[in-house]
Amino acid sequence: MPGRSRHNERVSRDSDEVDRIVEAWVRQRPDLDFSPLEVLSRVARLARHLDIARKEAFRRSDIESWEWDVLSALRRAGEPYQLSPKQLLQQTLVSSGTMTNRIDRLVARRFVRREADPGDGRSILVTLTDDGRVRVDAAITRLVDAEALLLGGLSRGDRDRLATLLRKLSLGFDA
Repeated sequence: MPGRSRHNERVSRDSDEVDRIVEAWVRQRPDLDFSPLEVLSRVARLARHLDIARKEAFRRSDIESWEWDVLSALRRAGEPYQLSPKQLLQQTLVSSGTMTNRIDRLVARRFVRREADPGDGRSILVTLTDDGRVRVDAAITRLVDAEALLLGGLSRGDRDRLATLLRKLSLGFDA
C-alpha cells in the first residue's frame, strides 16, 4: 500500500501522537485507508487547544463564550454597534428564547442596552455599550494573540495554504 510507506517515512522523521495512533492502526488493520484519521484527528486535537485558548482569552476579559458571541456580533456591525434581535439570532444560531435571555443578562451587566428602533416603533435594537465594547475589544485582542501562538510554527504562506484548504473543506458543510 503506497500510502502506508509514506506514512512510515513521516513517522520516523517528525511524528506526533496521531502518527503513533495511525501507525498502530495500520499494523492492526492494513486493509484500511487511515488518511482521514490523519487529517481529522489533528483537527480535533487542535480544536481542543483552540477551545482552551478561547476560554482563557474570554476569562481574562471577564466574559463568557455566549457573551462573546453576542458582543462580537454587535462590534462587527460597526458604529453605532446595533443589531435587531432577529439579526443577532441569525449570527449566533440560537433560539429566540435563548437570545432574549442572553440580551437580558447582557443588559444586567451593562454590556448592551435595548433601544426603540427609530424605523419601527414596535421593534427594538440591541446596542453595544461603551463597557461592552471595551470587553469585546480586550477579548478579541487576547484571542488573536492566543491564536497566533497556536499557529506560531507555521509561516504566513503555510497559514494561507491551510486557510484555503480548510475553507474548501468547510464550504461543503456551510452550504
